[in-house]
Amino acid sequence: MSSAAISRGIRGLWRQFAPQPEAFEERQFREEFLRFQEMSGSAARLPVRWEERHPCLDDRTGTTAFDRHYTYHPAWAARLLAQTRPALHIDISSILSFAATVSAFVPIRFYDYRPAGLELPGLESATADLTALPFASDSVVSLSCMHVVEHIGLGRYGDPLDPEGDLKAMAELARVVAPGGSLFFVVPVGRPRVAFNAHRVYAHAQIVEGFASLKLRQFTLIADDAAGGGLIADAPPALADAQEYGCGCFWFTKP
Repeated sequence: MSSAAISRGIRGLWRQFAPQPEAFEERQFREEFLRFQEMSGSAARLPVRWEERHPCLDDRTGTTAFDRHYTYHPAWAARLLAQTRPALHIDISSILSFAATVSAFVPIRFYDYRPAGLELPGLESATADLTALPFASDSVVSLSCMHVVEHIGLGRYGDPLDPEGDLKAMAELARVVAPGGSLFFVVPVGRPRVAFNAHRVYAHAQIVEGFASLKLRQFTLIADDAAGGGLIADAPPALADAQEYGCGCFWFTKP
């Protein structure tokens, strides 16, 4: 072996095993911990021990970050339920916090392919397959399925692979809505595509066509760009289609 190769090997071992310089955030954390411990005193009201530290080093931001899709779309649906005030609302697999919160003022039955152990007054939880819903046709007065259908048939949640799974799910939702009833439906909108196995993204027209038996009463957009605002009510379809990964909120009713 050449001396150059030996030298490279030694440098590699040094980089692997030598103590690494402490990152600024870690050093700052250590200094602040010691200062806080000293300020607390030896008879601290709550013990301050290094072995019980729990560093959170990414939260010192100028603004509070949040997931635009999963913050705004439940807020959109909650406002509609506050307006429509159904005697009972059925939710299929939307984010759990939606059913948990809205059940405080509207009784909720929550169904998921993977049952959730939610236990709250005003909330019932059970299992259901979105491609074969356990409801009679034209029976559900108030229904939601938000940020769910784009996953059906991709196998992400243990469901069978099915390229038409989302269309079957949409057909089932349309089937069970009662005449005069509402469906609050949310999916990603923008450049149409399958991002296997995470989700699908749809053009506005694809969703409207998928629910051809229903009437689109309202469309609200959550745009890619936060500068576009929060909930964009009555957004034009062209704006939805111009997104890369927007969030389309569709309020359908059955004639």
